Amino acid sequence: MDSSNFNLVCTLVVLVCMMAPSWGEQSLRPKALVVPVKKDAATLQYIAKINQRTPLVPVNLVLDLGGQFLWLDCDRRHYASTTYRPARCHSAQCSLAGSSACGSCFSAPRPGCNNNTCSLTPDNTVTHTATSGELGQDVVTVQSSNGFNPGRNVTVSRFLFTCAPRFLLQGLANGASGMAGLGRTKISLPSQFSSAFSFPRKFAVCLSSYSNGVAFFGDGPYVFLPDVDASKLFTFTPLFINPVSTASAYSRGDASTEYFIGVKSIRINGNVVPINTTLLSIDGNGAGGTKISTVEPYTVLEGSIFKAVTEAFMKEMNLTRVASVAPFEVCFSSKNVGSTRMGVAVPIIELVLQNKSTAWMIFGANSMVMVSDEVMCLGFVNGGENPRTSIVIGGYQMEDNLLQFDLAASRLGFSSLLFGMRTTCANFNFTSSA
Repeated sequence: MDSSNFNLVCTLVVLVCMMAPSWGEQSLRPKALVVPVKKDAATLQYIAKINQRTPLVPVNLVLDLGGQFLWLDCDRRHYASTTYRPARCHSAQCSLAGSSACGSCFSAPRPGCNNNTCSLTPDNTVTHTATSGELGQDVVTVQSSNGFNPGRNVTVSRFLFTCAPRFLLQGLANGASGMAGLGRTKISLPSQFSSAFSFPRKFAVCLSSYSNGVAFFGDGPYVFLPDVDASKLFTFTPLFINPVSTASAYSRGDASTEYFIGVKSIRINGNVVPINTTLLSIDGNGAGGTKISTVEPYTVLEGSIFKAVTEAFMKEMNLTRVASVAPFEVCFSSKNVGSTRMGVAVPIIELVLQNKSTAWMIFGANSMVMVSDEVMCLGFVNGGENPRTSIVIGGYQMEDNLLQFDLAASRLGFSSLLFGMRTTCANFNFTSSA
């Protein structure tokens, strides 16, 4: 080889070596994803925003922690995409989704209406209405994250979801196109994202009452300004599977896709509340127990538990009670009530878990709702006699608490109220890029 060719080869080798890191960075899989979540003031629902379709459009979805999958309104006027594909009967997609139903649509082909396609049952868990819908796939794009900031957009090109008729949107927040299910299924958002990018089967939610909260898909760190890694604050408790489905429509033998935890007792200011503890276990019909829900705006307690908790709270509160303000039964004058970093100075409510030293602590910021300048109410709702689930922990009690759902280990990590670390769920830095 003459000297000129040798020098050319050396130059090319150096250039390739210099370029290799940038190629590698572009091909790296994200370690986690991040999605903004905002509370709708009118409905108290939590709205997640993703981008979907070709061309991409922003899609607002009601966050459904225990929902089975993503479902969307595919009305011909509202869903247009060049990359939508229906899932054909007996295909791998149908098998993954657990669908054995096969049907046809006697109309011009469009998203949600194709022949020889399998279907699922999209469920509006706000109105408890379910119907049949076509299983399909399309492009979904979300932001990657290193846990500190959002990063580049990443895409799942064949994300499975279910088309639903437009009437199923009734009861959802204005502008919502469907619901984002984060439940225990193979085609929920956490499962599909972890499968697409090969990161751990974990996700976390941090809800805010007034600004953008956040949902993470993948493992931590989960860092909030000013440099608080909330994943280091976790206390862990097991997640349980209810063997009987809690969906609006289901087949016999289906287990629930919602997330249940093992509350053993309730304490107020350290004192155990006398309740029928058999209600805290899930019976053979799938009734009882404690689940976590982003669809219920406030925690709902079975009637006798509600009575015992509110009586114990009022005894410890020692404040002037005032008229009820729906949907709350127990309200107080807010005059002369002190405040702390953790909210108004009221008795601490503890949901005691696997042992006496492990408890979900509910401070004033999560227990009291200011309904006017002069009135505050205990933010718990009476669920009446014989509800399907004895305790449903609602969105208000989750706000400014980071919750991580580890699907592989079947455990919940919870941070307690982030106010104690001088941060909130609104403090994820969405304005900077990783």
